[in-house]
Amino acid sequence: MKLLLNIIWFITGGFLLAAGYLFFGILACLLVVTIPAGVASFRMANYALAPFGRSVVQPRGGVGSMSTVGNVIWFVVAGLWLAIGHVTTAAAQAVTIIGLPLAWANIKMIPVTCFPFGKQIVASDKIPFGYEPMVTL
Repeated sequence: MKLLLNIIWFITGGFLLAAGYLFFGILACLLVVTIPAGVASFRMANYALAPFGRSVVQPRGGVGSMSTVGNVIWFVVAGLWLAIGHVTTAAAQAVTIIGLPLAWANIKMIPVTCFPFGKQIVASDKIPFGYEPMVTL
């Protein structure tokens, strides 16, 4: 089932979302200081290609101050625009009954899109001890 959902996801917008993440990742890698944002964007591009069967987790104790600062800068520069892309794609997918679960998955990805630092993407059945799932698709 995950494979089928990932194929439909890729065709109905996953490729375009991943292209957006790749664009912002390449843009971020132009400066040495913003390379961590580029790496986070590349991770999210991989996740946007095939999200079903994977979860986004974060440590139960929270994240450090550098992750918080990075998340604020990321939100202003790229997160907001990528979230708009997710909402637009979700609206297009929600037109059909088959697209409703995909649209819901798109909406569930928005918090991770806006604030990616301090989070990891793992297989849904291999969530590490001490981490809490944020988004499970």
